[in-house]
Amino acid sequence: MSSQPQPIFLDGATLEGGGQLLRVALSLSALTYLPIHIWDIRANRTRPKPNQPTGGLKPAHLAAVEWLANATKAETQGMFKGSSKLLFAPLCRGPSGASSGVRDQSSSQAKNGLAAGVWQNVYDGDTLSRRDSHIRLNSPGSVCLILQAILPYLLFHSLDNTSTAFQDREGRAASIPLRVTIEGGTNVSKSPSVEYFSQVLIPLLVEKIGIPEIATTIIKRGWSSGRADVGVVQYDLMPFTHGSKLSEFELSNRGEVTRMNVSILAPGSSVRNSLRKKVTQRLLASYPDTDILYPIDEDTGSGARLYLLIVAETCNGYRLGQDCLWGRKINSATPDSVAETVIRALERELDKGRCVDEYMQDQLVVFQALAEGTSKVESGKNARATLHTQTARWVAAQVLGLTFDEQGNCSGCGFRVGENYMERRLDEAVADLEKVRIA
Repeated sequence: MSSQPQPIFLDGATLEGGGQLLRVALSLSALTYLPIHIWDIRANRTRPKPNQPTGGLKPAHLAAVEWLANATKAETQGMFKGSSKLLFAPLCRGPSGASSGVRDQSSSQAKNGLAAGVWQNVYDGDTLSRRDSHIRLNSPGSVCLILQAILPYLLFHSLDNTSTAFQDREGRAASIPLRVTIEGGTNVSKSPSVEYFSQVLIPLLVEKIGIPEIATTIIKRGWSSGRADVGVVQYDLMPFTHGSKLSEFELSNRGEVTRMNVSILAPGSSVRNSLRKKVTQRLLASYPDTDILYPIDEDTGSGARLYLLIVAETCNGYRLGQDCLWGRKINSATPDSVAETVIRALERELDKGRCVDEYMQDQLVVFQALAEGTSKVESGKNARATLHTQTARWVAAQVLGLTFDEQGNCSGCGFRVGENYMERRLDEAVADLEKVRIA
């Protein structure tokens, strides 16, 4: 049997038919070395302007593809801006962990001589202190969507990433710290913000699922509203150690809301104070026994930039968020309108009774798929999975052969950090054929 299987074919127009399908497929392919072939990429996206094509790879999607291709020495076809088809085939490691291969020369990074890899070692004297990587966009494409695509690889891939210079609590060799700097947009329309990731997604992944700590540093904000501006965000993390597995997890029993964290980014003190007053009055009317905190109250310096995030924290440590990035000219009625929009959305979300909000639900699918055992995420009352979530589950099923029940529970593949998963799949296939032959 060939050691390199045929690609797993994925119709990019399935269900949500957008970038989420691409990101989940890339995440799983990069870790498992299972090749994928996606066509009609983002086919369900509307035309940005008349006479412009729908779908295809935008710069932020391309940046994630290129980074993972460089990291895995993947063979690719269709790795260019606007491409509607992509073949992504990570090359398997040999016994020594080495890999080599030919990259798609349509890649802009390959043309710039960056195909040798994505990491640079950083030393403190003669001691290796961390590994750095840098992803650059020339436009404010979403930093968080790039991180979403590469985060599973950062956490679970341990090829040559263990050193005796770093030790865990038992004194064993531990993973080398990683720092990834991404240039792009921090506050971008139709994308999760850096605030949402740092206040909702990352705490839940760390506290409830068990991934290592991730530190977020905003060096410069990047906006899609007003004058387009490219920002810089730095992520520091410690990957899982070689040979470890993510344990099954259960997200249930949300508990009562005890605190509201309100983040305001708006121009000038007058707009910010007006927004703060409206939010406070409205939250106290609906949640009188809840503490209200304002962790971020920041001047955007632009009359076309306003962002509000409200995060509800519960007594059992869950966080659910709703936000609004205002995309029009700000006037005296804007603060009331934005506050009402976000609070009503949060009330609807909390009324569903589930432990995670609609934006978090789909981002848990990859971790359910990789964990060992059955991971459960309480779906709440009469709450259907979002289209993004259905899409992510479909991709996981196609790539890993997993199934999700009606409640969204999944028995994961039990991915072991550093393993050659594709080789495991091939061995399992051979064993199944042998059982059939014997029968």
